[in-house]
Amino acid sequence: MDIPRKCLLSPILALILLSFIVVVVLRPVQLLQFTTIAAPKRGHSVSLDHLRMKLSGENQLHAVVNSGEFRRNKFSDDRGSTRKKVGKVEQTLAAARASMRKAASESEGDERSNHTVATTVHDGGDRHYVPAGAIYRNARLFHRSYLEMEKIFKVYVYPEGELPIAHDGPCKDIYSIEGRFLHEMEHGPGRFRTNDPNAAHVYFLPFSVTWMVKYLYTPLSYNVTPLKQFVSDYVRLISMRHPFWNTTHGADHFMLSCHDWAPHASQGNPFLYNTSIRVMCNANTSEGFNPRKDVSLPEIHLYGGEVSPKLLSPPSNNTPRRYLAFFSGGLHGPIRPSLLHHWKNHDADIRVYEYLPKDLDYYSFMLNSKFCLCPSGHEVASPRIVEAIYAECVPVILSKYYVLPFGDVLQWKAFSVQVEVSDIPRLKEILSSISEDEYWKLKEGVKAVRKHFTLNRPAKRFDVFHMILHSIWLRRLNIQLR
Repeated sequence: MDIPRKCLLSPILALILLSFIVVVVLRPVQLLQFTTIAAPKRGHSVSLDHLRMKLSGENQLHAVVNSGEFRRNKFSDDRGSTRKKVGKVEQTLAAARASMRKAASESEGDERSNHTVATTVHDGGDRHYVPAGAIYRNARLFHRSYLEMEKIFKVYVYPEGELPIAHDGPCKDIYSIEGRFLHEMEHGPGRFRTNDPNAAHVYFLPFSVTWMVKYLYTPLSYNVTPLKQFVSDYVRLISMRHPFWNTTHGADHFMLSCHDWAPHASQGNPFLYNTSIRVMCNANTSEGFNPRKDVSLPEIHLYGGEVSPKLLSPPSNNTPRRYLAFFSGGLHGPIRPSLLHHWKNHDADIRVYEYLPKDLDYYSFMLNSKFCLCPSGHEVASPRIVEAIYAECVPVILSKYYVLPFGDVLQWKAFSVQVEVSDIPRLKEILSSISEDEYWKLKEGVKAVRKHFTLNRPAKRFDVFHMILHSIWLRRLNIQLR
């Protein structure tokens, strides 16, 4: 007897439907759960906050990772093995968080570490440097965090990409920090770099936005589409070859650039812009910079690739500083016109120039001034801040929406003065009102903080390279050192 066709199709349709439910509906729900997952608050979307939650005090960090499909590489032939390795990485981070919570509880009610002087046992340079003093928000917690970073933190540098735009960057002039960090990461001693991506805590996208502008951008076109396209193609490439980007939507990946257009380039991939750690000099909160996940990169201008010899040995404290304040720079951006309008050629104590005459020396003015004015230009960051620190000239920050570098750790008010742009006409009044005693405290703070803004080759403990890494480390931990 013939069986009706619809009776034959029913079991087949049932099997197809069951397979569809298992593969399409259930599988994406499988999560690699590293800690207890709290349900998001009603009315809050599950986005970056669900992937990257802040640990503060007793709050628990929640890390959720999707197990998506990926093209396998030599490190990911066994999915179960990969999950075990990811779990092990998270266990090391959990131990670091516990250690830091302990340090935080120990420092409660004990402010001594923030009022004593940092110490260094002179055995191998800064090998035994112990942070202390007013320049830190919480010196003891920073020290514990730094030691935990040294102990376990690992960075995987993606090998994809070709010179010159990838694996290279500028090491001279205004964007030098971009190339110097990349070269130290790829060619330095390699303490933090791992060749096993399954052992990494973060993943570095080693492209240079500065070189993109040099080689891909059409001058005067103001068309940044080629930059965005390069970034889009690069992320697509590494997401096809490796599982790690798809696993976290880039939340444990970082890019680094000092070019003004880095935020625009990062728009080439929405997850890079919204989820990944973007380490940028252009740390402007009005243009999408998010200090909870992004890192402010100090802008260091190296003429010819080196710090000026004049800044290597600033004059002693006994040497008088002739001028109250100094600035010299081009008339661009929204803040400088006001500064030059009110103070250019207006006062012998506040020396403000648009362009310094050739017979006068820029660094000599810095070394002879008590305060160095650091207004933003077209973008918020200014290399004058680091130059002022090198000259032991107290920086005066004149900016809007600028997130200062290493603000998780450093107490900027202990070594700088921040003046509202609206108060520029009152600059002399404000600076003159700072007592001599307070000025010397600020100057001592500048001397103490210099080590954290110094570029060394090879890098040394607590220098700018390690401070950048520590900022990235904190965002991987999701901890604020407050």
